[in-house]
Amino acid sequence: MGDERMKTLIIGLGSPLLTDDSVGLHVARRLAELLAGRPGVEVVEDYRGGLQLMERLTGYDRAVVVDAIVTGAEPGTLHRLRPGDIPTQKSASAHDVNLPTALELGRQLGARLPADENILLVGVEAEDILTFGERCTPKVEAAIPRAVEAVLAALSEEGA
Repeated sequence: MGDERMKTLIIGLGSPLLTDDSVGLHVARRLAELLAGRPGVEVVEDYRGGLQLMERLTGYDRAVVVDAIVTGAEPGTLHRLRPGDIPTQKSASAHDVNLPTALELGRQLGARLPADENILLVGVEAEDILTFGERCTPKVEAAIPRAVEAVLAALSEEGA
């Protein structure tokens, strides 16, 4: 591949107004500071999933998506998932689609998207995604540094 770097997008997903649903945004803010000026890596915050998330991934070689997740595990637990493993749908609209479906559709339409094996979801198990508030619950708050480390480790493992 020469000295051309892979273009990597790190997306923190969530709502800034719903306690633990904002965890991806908090992780992205810390990563934006830590990775400022790093070639080939862009860190963004976003509030939408599905088709809008797929559009955001267009043109990147790989991506790390950080989001709250609810699986029944202990709050603050970190999950490392690939698109085919994602059990939730980040969407405010019943008319939107989940990420695997959005990626498949984008590829059928010819969008240049990262391969599924180059997309990692770092899910932080949420305790409360329904209460309005700008801070995460204590267990989820405590998981933010571990989520930041998980993303940095993923970048190192994949040679970014």
